[in-house]
Amino acid sequence: MLRTTTASLSHLATSLSLQNPSTLKHFFSLSPPRILWFRPLNPRLITARPLTLSSSVPQTSRILTSNVDLDPYYLSCSMPNKRLKVAVLLSGGVDSSVALRLLHAAGHSCTAFYLKIWFQEDFENFWSECPWEEDLKYARAVCDQLDVPLEVVHLTDEYWKNVVSYIIEEYRCGRTPNPDVLCNTRIKFGAFMDAISAMEFDYVASGHYANVIHSLTDQMNKPSVLQLSKDMVKDQTYFLSHLSQAQLKRLIFPLGCIPKDEVRKLAKKFELPNKDRKDSQGICFLGKIKFSEFVARHIGEMEGVIVEAESGDFLGKHRGFWFYTIGQRQGLRLPGGPWYVVEKDVKNNVVFVSRNYFSVDKRRRLFRVGSLKWLSGSPPSQTNELQCKVRHGPGLYDCNLTMELCEDGHEVAVVNLPEDDQGLAAGQFAAFYQGRICIGSGIILESWDDQGFPVCAKALGIARMEDKSNIGKPVKIKVKPETCQKASDQNDGMQLNKKVLNSHIAVADARRPVSQQEVKSRPSLNWLQQLREKWLQVF
Repeated sequence: MLRTTTASLSHLATSLSLQNPSTLKHFFSLSPPRILWFRPLNPRLITARPLTLSSSVPQTSRILTSNVDLDPYYLSCSMPNKRLKVAVLLSGGVDSSVALRLLHAAGHSCTAFYLKIWFQEDFENFWSECPWEEDLKYARAVCDQLDVPLEVVHLTDEYWKNVVSYIIEEYRCGRTPNPDVLCNTRIKFGAFMDAISAMEFDYVASGHYANVIHSLTDQMNKPSVLQLSKDMVKDQTYFLSHLSQAQLKRLIFPLGCIPKDEVRKLAKKFELPNKDRKDSQGICFLGKIKFSEFVARHIGEMEGVIVEAESGDFLGKHRGFWFYTIGQRQGLRLPGGPWYVVEKDVKNNVVFVSRNYFSVDKRRRLFRVGSLKWLSGSPPSQTNELQCKVRHGPGLYDCNLTMELCEDGHEVAVVNLPEDDQGLAAGQFAAFYQGRICIGSGIILESWDDQGFPVCAKALGIARMEDKSNIGKPVKIKVKPETCQKASDQNDGMQLNKKVLNSHIAVADARRPVSQQEVKSRPSLNWLQQLREKWLQVF
């Protein structure tokens, strides 16, 4: 077990300053037992202070993993045949806690790290909603079971500079960024790895659902490979697809070989204090604060108009185009829907919507991807018969890539899909695969092919108007005729199905043998019905 002392901290700080002056901003101070605080020179937020377990966090006794009967299958992604020094990212959630227990069961020397990246200055009135203290208490309780040291790393400034500022600027430009990809690339496996670079860990581990296949010891020059996890629904290779080969070579994901439901069972088997805790949702630094509120504070609001793409009708107003993304249907507050955001005019602050978002003539099968990064360090030799994900989830498209060189010298991939996807949004990532191997990703660009969603001339004219006060009042939206017809057809279909069902029941009843008791209990029947009953009893 790694034991941190004041002397070792002093030596570490000196070593950091000699090897990498940029890491001087991370200096250390001892806090209560087994919690080490990494603090920037100009801390934005808090000072180290004792943390006590609240009543909501179960206080459990130490339960050594060696006392738990564990199938070796569960350790197949934890490199069990080696004895490694592993830095484990621990969030206080179930996934990272089970990952820590599996690494410990595999015989590795583990040190847990909790990353603190929240902001106290934002939304002071909502501060009680931020769950970081509860997260840290759960993380500490998990470590107490194994006597594993827990250290807290302050990366607030790095997160703001490398993730949050980028997100705000992308939304201001009308694009839809992905904070999870950026957090993995720039913070968890970027700034954090830099902060612990002098501590000589063999690997960094986390609770991600992905699998990294490393080359053998005598083949260290071969690249490591990022592979889809066993649980395709929870698979997180999409969020890890923009890592570099140098980052990938230092990673272990113990949950890559285990489905999510099995992870929950392991949490109960290990009697983890957070075994019944729900999975976290949303962006980590916001807690329970709505992202729209965060955007409103940092970008503001600017009233604009909502226009129907096909007709050019003025339908209503919005708070600013940056609150909307392509394919969005929530928050439009328009009757007669569902309505979908199909295009945005960033320059004129206009949002175009449609009720025909999924019609066959609004196809998007071709798009461009920039800022390409290949996990092997070089582009794939074969660009045909690949697969891609344009969002997190189990769905994969077959695709072909055509590489183009832009005027600025950067390479762009033109992606061709065999089927439609109307939800492509500029700023999101597209991850590419060869079978089960993730080979890299890039950012979807604004430039579409000629199959983009058509916006009529009237709608474009309204968007270009400098003084939109002359537009008048929004039109009264009528219920879509097709919707009424569809509802009528559905109702007719239900009635028809009901009749068919009743006829099947009648036939089944007619063929079913009837007992004497049933015959006696029925009301008196006419002679023809009685004769029918007799015949049914015979046949």
